[in-house]
Amino acid sequence: MPEENRGTTTLPTPERTGYGPVFAVREFRAVFLAHALSLLGVVVSEIALTVLVYGLTGSPLLSALVFALGFLPYLVGGTLLSGVADRFPPRRVLVVCDLVCAGCAALMALPATPVAALLVLRCLIAAVSPVFSGTRMATLTDILGDGDLFVLGRSLLRIVSQSAVLVGFGLGGVLLTVVSPRGALAVTLGTFLTSALLLRLGTRRRPARAGGGALVRYSLSGARQVLADRRIRALLLLLWVPPMFVVAPEALAAAYADEAGVGTAWIGLLMCAMPVGTIAGELYAGAALSPAARSRIVLPLAGAGLLPLLLYPFHPGLGWILLALVLAGSAGAYTLGLDRWFVDAVPEELRGRAMTVHTAGLMTIQGVGMALAGAAAEFWAVSTVVGGVGVVGTVCCVLLAVEVRRTGGAGEVEGKGAAEWPGKGPGRRPGKALEKGANIDTRDGADHDMTGR
Repeated sequence: MPEENRGTTTLPTPERTGYGPVFAVREFRAVFLAHALSLLGVVVSEIALTVLVYGLTGSPLLSALVFALGFLPYLVGGTLLSGVADRFPPRRVLVVCDLVCAGCAALMALPATPVAALLVLRCLIAAVSPVFSGTRMATLTDILGDGDLFVLGRSLLRIVSQSAVLVGFGLGGVLLTVVSPRGALAVTLGTFLTSALLLRLGTRRRPARAGGGALVRYSLSGARQVLADRRIRALLLLLWVPPMFVVAPEALAAAYADEAGVGTAWIGLLMCAMPVGTIAGELYAGAALSPAARSRIVLPLAGAGLLPLLLYPFHPGLGWILLALVLAGSAGAYTLGLDRWFVDAVPEELRGRAMTVHTAGLMTIQGVGMALAGAAAEFWAVSTVVGGVGVVGTVCCVLLAVEVRRTGGAGEVEGKGAAEWPGKGPGRRPGKALEKGANIDTRDGADHDMTGR
């Protein structure tokens, strides 16, 4: 197929609500399976690398850095490299990212690789991740369109992400009883290579969305354009801020179990309850609710999703705490409708960079939320900290929900499909702030081939 032809997939028109029509798209099946494999590889590699570093050094700090380094490079990769998602053919970007991760896993598995190199390689995988995720999100709009199928496809990928955390840690632990940590890293090499093969053979070749200028300058220009638009900025913040607060109970699960005087078995339950709620909420919203209903629940769920955390300071039984965590996780279903608003608000030529910035910001702000919750727990009881997070987070989320409502059209607020209301507000066309320029360099140049990455 000539690269000049964008090759938009012929999509089935869903006659019913649910995930079935999404799986009817052949390309999505390849993306879905590749996502599951690569994500499983990341989770298993984190466990194996943590065990390996601790075994080599005996240092809890260095072993903990393995997880910390999974968050920190996201901000760098997501801002300085976000232009990759728009400047180069998306299939090539996805395949090369998987191959880079496979190369890192192969080097980690070598017996001669020192600890410092292991940490650097972990950083490289984390820096590549937002580029990969942003490109895949933008590509979904080519594969599934920018309507309800895209929303359901994004939902399925999020469900896989939550499930991978639950399943991956268990599989990783079992795998390490059979093979060495470096052997487990060799297994992740196979998952990355298989993911690259699925994406190469299972998706169509499409051209780059845009191009021009030096990569870093082009990436930063895109980030400025995204954040300069009031509508897009409000949607991004509503995608970022609730997860920043909701990670506090998971980050403090061990400390809370100690405060409550329960055994270590409860720590696993406390950490699993919220992902279980998230999966259940996403599945229900995707399978049982219409697009209009998913639009109507966005602002109420985003504004009230942290209220269950207010139960913590009252010291109820752990069964009530688990229920509160499940409810807080299920409120994540607000993202289905919000995804649709976000993709409608972003101009197509900016979509790859916007998705990459979204991914980088989401991961970074969750790391910040974990760090702040841990710091607060040094001075106050964990139950007090989590309750305070519920109060402060609810206030912030309600204010953001008001801002999103102000920047949205009447049709969106009433729960109509995004295609039924014009622009991003009354009389406002998409990308209005972008059209004004705002002293942003938007010069485009010739398309570039992807080299060296």
